Amino acid sequence: MLLLNIENLHVSIDGKKILKGINLKINRGETHIIMGPNASGKSTLAAIISGREEYNIDKGSIYFSNKNLKYSSPEERAYLGIFLSFQNPIEIPGLSIINFIKTSINSIQKGRKLKKISSKDILLKIKKISSFLNLDKNFIYRFLNDGFSGGEKKKNEIFQMMMLNPTLSILDEVDSGLDIDALRLISKGINSFKNDKNSIIIITHYKRLLDYLTSDFVIHILHNGKIIHSGDKKLAGKLEKNGYDWIIKKKI
Repeated sequence: MLLLNIENLHVSIDGKKILKGINLKINRGETHIIMGPNASGKSTLAAIISGREEYNIDKGSIYFSNKNLKYSSPEERAYLGIFLSFQNPIEIPGLSIINFIKTSINSIQKGRKLKKISSKDILLKIKKISSFLNLDKNFIYRFLNDGFSGGEKKKNEIFQMMMLNPTLSILDEVDSGLDIDALRLISKGINSFKNDKNSIIIITHYKRLLDYLTSDFVIHILHNGKIIHSGDKKLAGKLEKNGYDWIIKKKI
């Protein structure tokens, strides 16, 4: 079943064109990998799907579960089931992770006109997921990303994804700067979360995260605001060995 449908998407910010005709279809249960050189538009694509308001859609469309997202706020997209893991998560001193999670979950419930989930039930789920991700028992009482290492911030993003249970997760460079143990833990979370009802978009520069993914995936190469090539797992190995030049030159 088609979940995300992007057609001929052109996006700009402050008059500068960034995306120049993106076409992308993602079905439920699929994992899609976005790769490409720096400044290709990868993070812009993530931002526009999640509703960052400083970007302008100049042309084209984004449909999620058959709903036109063009005029939907970030909050409305969260209610629909879209989650963005930030490349550089912000620090919020004074706001504990547990309170952030409780507020987020019940804000989404309210936006969906569903019953509020009790603190007891949320806490039970927190304990289960924290244990699965090997998080310290005091982790959830720390202030959101305040004083966190890079690895802790990334683990927290995966923790949030598993708690909020979105239909579409967009993970923007969730593997950057991780040591091997943290990378395995992040991969463990992604593999556990993935099922045939949700979908994941992973933006990455590296093959190493892909080596730990247990589900099949499609790789898309983004360059100069366009998807210029798509392929399967074998493409990742070829990119690691040869870089992007062979694809770019082929498409020029």
